[in-house]
Amino acid sequence: MADPTDISSLTEESLDLLDDTIALRRRLHEWPELGNHLPKTRDEVLAALEGLPLGIKLHETTSGIVASLEGTRPGPTMLLRGDMDALPMPEDTGVEFSSHVENVMHACGHDTHTAMLVGAAKLLSSRKADITGRVLFMFQPGEEGFNGASEMLNEGLLDVGTESPITGAYAIHSASNIPGGFVGLKGGTIMASSDFMLITVKGRGGHGSAPHFTLDPIPVACEIVQALQTLVTRRVDVFDPGVVTVTQIHTGTASNVIPETAMINGTIRAVSERTRSLLHDGIRRVAEGIAAAHGMEVDVDLHIGYDVTVNNEDKASFAADVATAVSGERNVRIMDHPVMGAEDFSYVLNRVPGAMMFLGLMPEGMDIMKAAPNHSNRAIYEETQMRRGIAVYSSLALRHLGVPLS
Repeated sequence: MADPTDISSLTEESLDLLDDTIALRRRLHEWPELGNHLPKTRDEVLAALEGLPLGIKLHETTSGIVASLEGTRPGPTMLLRGDMDALPMPEDTGVEFSSHVENVMHACGHDTHTAMLVGAAKLLSSRKADITGRVLFMFQPGEEGFNGASEMLNEGLLDVGTESPITGAYAIHSASNIPGGFVGLKGGTIMASSDFMLITVKGRGGHGSAPHFTLDPIPVACEIVQALQTLVTRRVDVFDPGVVTVTQIHTGTASNVIPETAMINGTIRAVSERTRSLLHDGIRRVAEGIAAAHGMEVDVDLHIGYDVTVNNEDKASFAADVATAVSGERNVRIMDHPVMGAEDFSYVLNRVPGAMMFLGLMPEGMDIMKAAPNHSNRAIYEETQMRRGIAVYSSLALRHLGVPLS
């Protein structure tokens, strides 16, 4: 029988689960789904969990699943998260298990997250007798812009009773351009907030040959775009950074027609609520001021997205110790800076102390400067390193609930 305190035994068990983990990941990759409603994905996860000593709660507003593993003795509850949804984009990896769904791809590693969490559920179920307390396995839809975490929170994800409070929450995010098996994390802010802007400049249309009879919104929109870049470089503290990126400009219908409106779309990122608020106020001020200077009106619609993801300092240090025990000190790095991407696991960490970490799944032998990153149509993930994720998930649960590992 495996020694519950032996980390090498646990990593061997993770390796034993690898074939099934890869098979599940490939099935999910072949049939990706978008948003909060993932019926095929949910069925695959439930089939993979069948026969384990888990309580299963199916969320009603989404395809979320919460599986609970009750230890043999009462104690606290801890949570492990894996997200399940894909991205609306084509796949051009050429792998034999490429997506069968047109313009839908698992390009952010969520298929690996889900498969690794299932592997951890299997491993921890085999060690049920060693567990004091409870492990919640959160299989979450809708991370890619659909706020699935908040939906699950609103449906009672954390309502576990005062006799067994949730004392820690952890998530692993795969990265296709970080060396395989490498773990990166930090205390404090680890990922940015993510908001969106839609700026509509309202002018007066007319014939392209007579701009003096119009209020041309196009040069005003261009001026706003340029001024937003200056806003970031001259009003935002470089040590508390933010990003404003214009990604779309929509206007016009013909070469000889000055349009009535011009629309600017883009994203807003910040690593603190202070800078986030500063950028929101600044975008409104810049857009309204420039439009007014040219005798025009402007609508500024700021869509509030995900919060800043903030790791609890103590939980991040604990997670780093666990990852070091699993992967070795040379494969764990405390990050110098946050990542400017965003995560709705932020809403869980707003409620429960915990940590998110990154797991490298870059294919062996690939140049880190040339590896396709997450959200690329060519992102490829090294499946054999998923064993590290299983082992880290499982070690976090065991050690958090009081099982010493050596």
